[in-house]
Formats: sequence, structure tokens, C-alpha cells
Amino acid sequence: MLYRLLADVVVVVHFAFVLFVVLGGLLVLWRFRLVWVHVPAALWGAWVELAGWVCPLTPLENTLRRKGGEAGYAGGFVEEYVLPVLYPQGLTREVQVVLGLLVLGFNAVVYGLVFLRRRGRRAGREAEIELED
Repeated sequence: MLYRLLADVVVVVHFAFVLFVVLGGLLVLWRFRLVWVHVPAALWGAWVELAGWVCPLTPLENTLRRKGGEAGYAGGFVEEYVLPVLYPQGLTREVQVVLGLLVLGFNAVVYGLVFLRRRGRRAGREAEIELED
């Protein structure tokens, strides 16, 4: 029972990490300091997809499931939990590359917005300082 519970916790953490990789740039718009956590996470997530690797959390989950008396699964987290919702046919190498590129592209757009927003704030502060002088 404990192993099954731990495997479920790993799934929740894994899913939260995937969401953070994909959408975490939006949090950076809110709290810029999160950039130091999000950029490495997004690069890791994109690299795992582009390189065709399996995230280390997947073997951990499978090991916990087997120890809990359940069957593990072949492939990775994306294939097991995300793709059945998005792509019922399954994961191909081409889909992995597209997912990795989508993560990079989406986050590039978001970070462009972050840059423009911070630049606008900085320009506004400089204008206030000039008015005070």
C-alpha cells in the first residue's frame, strides 16, 4: 500500500513539474525571481523530449508500482499520462521533437513578454528619476 501511495505521489510531482516546465514562464511574469528555477526546468524538460530520454521520475514510479504489486509501464511519463489525452495513438519520435520545440517556443514568447515588461518598468523608473532632477 505504501509503495502504491508513493508511486501516486511521484505521478503528482511529475505532472506538476511538466506543468511548470510548460507554463512556468507565466509565473515569471508574476514573480521574476522564479526565472532562476524555471529556465533550468524548461531547458531540462525540452532536452528530455528532444533527446528522446526518459525522465528519471518514470523509472522511480515504475519501481514503486512493482514493489506495490502493480505492473509498471513501458515508455515515459508523457507516453503514459499525457499523450493518451492529447494523442491517443501514442508517442512517436516526431511527436517528442514537436513537444520539445513547443515548450521552447512557448517559453521564448513568454520570456519575450517578460523582457518587454521589465524593460518598460525600467524605462518608467528612469523617466521618474529624470523628472525629479
